[in-house]
Amino acid sequence: MKFVTFLENQQEKVGLVWQDAIYDLTKINHNLPSTLIEILADDEFSLLICQQITHEISRGEYKNTVVKEPQILAPIPHPASFRDAYAFRQHVETSRLNRGLDMIPEFDQFPVFYFSNHQAIQGLGKVYAMEKHFDRMDFELEVAIVIKKEGINIKAENADEYIGGFMVLNDLSARALQMEEMKLNLGPAKGKDFASMFGPYLVTPTEIEKYKVEPKEGHIGNCYDLEMSCSVNNIEVSRGNFKDMHWTFAEIIERISYGVKLYPGDIIGSGTVGTGCFLELNGTGKRQNPAYQEQWLQPNDTIEMSVTGLGKLVNSVHLYTQ
Repeated sequence: MKFVTFLENQQEKVGLVWQDAIYDLTKINHNLPSTLIEILADDEFSLLICQQITHEISRGEYKNTVVKEPQILAPIPHPASFRDAYAFRQHVETSRLNRGLDMIPEFDQFPVFYFSNHQAIQGLGKVYAMEKHFDRMDFELEVAIVIKKEGINIKAENADEYIGGFMVLNDLSARALQMEEMKLNLGPAKGKDFASMFGPYLVTPTEIEKYKVEPKEGHIGNCYDLEMSCSVNNIEVSRGNFKDMHWTFAEIIERISYGVKLYPGDIIGSGTVGTGCFLELNGTGKRQNPAYQEQWLQPNDTIEMSVTGLGKLVNSVHLYTQ
């Protein structure tokens, strides 16, 4: 199934997506919870009802509940928390090489993550940022998961059962601010806390089951062959694949939940896919050719991210002037 959260008369509502149409769940079944977090958490009742509704929609029912010109928000507009991992080896290795550093051995010992700002979540559309954010502003091409049930000390072999769905993630970064603060060995903070965009859908695991492949040797957990790409102003700048994650989400969940309880609505990002940001692309370009011209996001640029099965996330970035 594919879900969205949309705004109607200043009220956040949950919609089911079928063949690019959005069906208002509140008009179909008044007994369903009002938020997507609650629906995911109630998988033994609410998700089963949504599955039945999907079958009925496929037979042509509920056409009167289709939402016209919806204002789509992030699928989970108010997550309980937002952590972002560092799971793609190519991105880590290349970024370090571009700085003249060897690959750090700890990367192969455990998955690492940081906390980002769960109050700066956005969906499709315009994103506003301050002047300092546009000093080497960068996109980051990622996939994110949403936790659907509570758990602590979750083992990797069981962790996929806790994943409620997947989303495209563009984790905007202000690289000048980030580089300043990281010299103090704390963060990232101001370089990352101003905007993270998710969507357009939350896609349940059953929707991408057909793309499942084996994880990398020595790893456990579900892995999916999903093409990932990013274009800026209609020019492709990045292409990778979700299956190239070194650490699986199952392994990341095991690390995160060690001694710490996870809750429905917690979001976890994959980290940047290889070639999935200008920082990596610019570094590689300059290493290979000193005359290489760096590229960063500029005001009014449009960023379009696509992931097989997860949809297309389109945003534009603008200077906040007030």
